[in-house]
Amino acid sequence: MKKKLMLISPMLHQGGFERVCITTARLMEPYFDVTIVIFNSANIAYDVEGLNIIDIRMGAKKGKVKKIFNIVKRSLKVRKLKKQMKPDIAYSFGPTANMVNAFSKTGHEKVWLGLRNYTDVEETVKVRLFTKLADLIICCSKTIEKELDIKFGFNRTTTLYNLYDVYTIRREAQEKEPELPWGDYDEQGRKIRCMVSMGRDDDMKGFWHMLKVFAIVHKQVPESRLILMGAGTFAYYKKLAEDLDIRDAVYFAGMQRGPYKYLKKGEIYLLTSLNEGFPNALVEGMALGLAPVSVDCLTGPAEILLEDGDTALFEKQMQEGKKPVIYGEYGILVPCMDRNRDLDAGHISTEEKHMADIVLDLLGDDEKLGHYQKAAMERAQIFTYENYVEQFLKLAENA
Repeated sequence: MKKKLMLISPMLHQGGFERVCITTARLMEPYFDVTIVIFNSANIAYDVEGLNIIDIRMGAKKGKVKKIFNIVKRSLKVRKLKKQMKPDIAYSFGPTANMVNAFSKTGHEKVWLGLRNYTDVEETVKVRLFTKLADLIICCSKTIEKELDIKFGFNRTTTLYNLYDVYTIRREAQEKEPELPWGDYDEQGRKIRCMVSMGRDDDMKGFWHMLKVFAIVHKQVPESRLILMGAGTFAYYKKLAEDLDIRDAVYFAGMQRGPYKYLKKGEIYLLTSLNEGFPNALVEGMALGLAPVSVDCLTGPAEILLEDGDTALFEKQMQEGKKPVIYGEYGILVPCMDRNRDLDAGHISTEEKHMADIVLDLLGDDEKLGHYQKAAMERAQIFTYENYVEQFLKLAENA
């Protein structure tokens, strides 16, 4: 008889941990009796056909008091489900689901909590509760795992990198062509050169930095273009693009259920986030041969782009008065930039100019660009379904 696995996610709209939840369910079906518990079934963005999904119909509430009561109600409902279904493992994704999973613990199931972003570790009160109730905390990066040990003395942890079906990504990219506001060549007959990024409309993604970086690049390489995909209005950034005089060169593509056809148009993938967990879109871009230029935000990029994940070189470079940059084995890394949203088109920071110089260097050096495009594709092969399944089953055996 198969063991029972309960996966818990607030929703299944487009997002990193939602994707990991759905993919985990699909991959574990041969080995477990899998059930997904969600709090709200609105705006499901993934193919869930054939999956056993239970919607407890307790969506988000506004206001601190209502949110607390909602967590209590959700926990009671999920605890009741756990007692009925008797899962062997209950694995949750994201801070809201983690709280419910921990507070609904019955004592019969192993409670696995998934920390998907570095900001999760910064919520000290929650983490202290988690470490009291969790049987295992699954981190998406080794940096988060180390932080739990150093800050909280908690070592019942492991790192499970996010997983990717690289072959499917490449196949789907070729199945359709995107609808873009420009053709293959500009008005002067120059071949269009695209940079791409993906992420929701959230300050955490640092898109004001990206637009300013791109504005510098576009001024020197007029045939360059930027495709920016993600959920949200991007109203602030559309206005900033106008102020920077690059509005016609930036395509805000919105939320795309099939983003790979857009990704394949890029030569370079840009990441300017202030925080990440393990940036899915970066690896997806790499799988399609986009050369990565990323900030060293916590967490993920350093572990993806550098063989050893060590960024100590930044400090040495700055002490020597050099511009900090690491030309890693699989991509290029620069320090994280200012966290305060700056929509002033007249203010371009030194860090933004520095990142733009690196992009311009890549665009002007076909050999270097080709090297990183090839290295990126090779690196993406590490984060395969097969590796994920193997590690997951080992954890389950020891549960």
